[in-house]
Amino acid sequence: MKPTLSPSSTSALAASRTRDAVTLAPDRRRTWEIAVLVCLLAVPLIARGGFSVTVLAEIMIFAIAAMSLDLLLGYTGLASFGHAAFFGLGAYTAGLVGVHYSELLPVTLAAAMAVGALAACGAAFLVIRAVGIYFVFLTLALTQMVYAIAFKWRSLTGGDDGFTGIPRSSLGPLDAYFDTSDNTVFYVITAIIFVLAYLAMKRITTSPFGSVLIGIRENRTRMAALGYNTRAYMVAAFSIAGAFGGLAGGLFAHLFQLVAPDQLHWQTSAILMVMVVLGGSGSLVGPIIGAAIIVLLQNVLSSYTERWPSIMAILFILVVMYARGGAWGFLTRLAGRKGRQ
Repeated sequence: MKPTLSPSSTSALAASRTRDAVTLAPDRRRTWEIAVLVCLLAVPLIARGGFSVTVLAEIMIFAIAAMSLDLLLGYTGLASFGHAAFFGLGAYTAGLVGVHYSELLPVTLAAAMAVGALAACGAAFLVIRAVGIYFVFLTLALTQMVYAIAFKWRSLTGGDDGFTGIPRSSLGPLDAYFDTSDNTVFYVITAIIFVLAYLAMKRITTSPFGSVLIGIRENRTRMAALGYNTRAYMVAAFSIAGAFGGLAGGLFAHLFQLVAPDQLHWQTSAILMVMVVLGGSGSLVGPIIGAAIIVLLQNVLSSYTERWPSIMAILFILVVMYARGGAWGFLTRLAGRKGRQ
């Protein structure tokens, strides 16, 4: 018989949802989400191609990766430093499939998602028994192991030179109408995939499955006592997060047409973690904002000063000290206060 939540645990989950989704009413939160998405989609129409479109495409790619990490960190309570492995494996898979087998974008991205999901599933079985700092170090060690393999396996990955010559991808019969080598066209493709990924993850997090993940985050022991197979749920969460991380990696490979071992390094995991915390964990819009902030700092601010990492560090410290819910939490709380005035 399927286990049901007790009244006390149901109220705990409701309180948790209220805290993590911030203080706005559902309709107002939805308005903010739509506004953020519309802005991301509308800016390239104003920019009319060029470098800015590439940067915005990069923001969306890393937003997908950050949202997928938030499924683990914000919703399941698993602080994984191994997400770069899924991102990098997805990138290498899309590149290798595109070069050696098929340039069709649906094929390369499906392969990237499959490899990311399988790698995450395997990693989950190894790490979910650990808790706290041991869990963090295990995920970090797995990432560095994959990084070392990619760095040494030069015949397959290109080693430290990276894997180059990745095609921008093909849309099959639609190639007669759309040239994917054009940055604006590829941005539109990325934007469509981004919106679909957001909607899919939104559906997951608002489903009963998502409620169980939140329950596991709040009290894993209680959820197990209620009859839920917490291990199976965490493996599923890892697999889903790995699939979307692989998807982001595949898009990254096609956008820049190369993959390097750096995409597998633990520092990439750390950057994704900063995106989630800076934007606000436990809400999918937060990682989008965090990805936008970090990518813009890297691509825009770095052209004006070499000290941009210091500025990013100061910004991160300020958020941790004064905006525990991240940028999204701060904005929604501010909007909530103005609405009550």
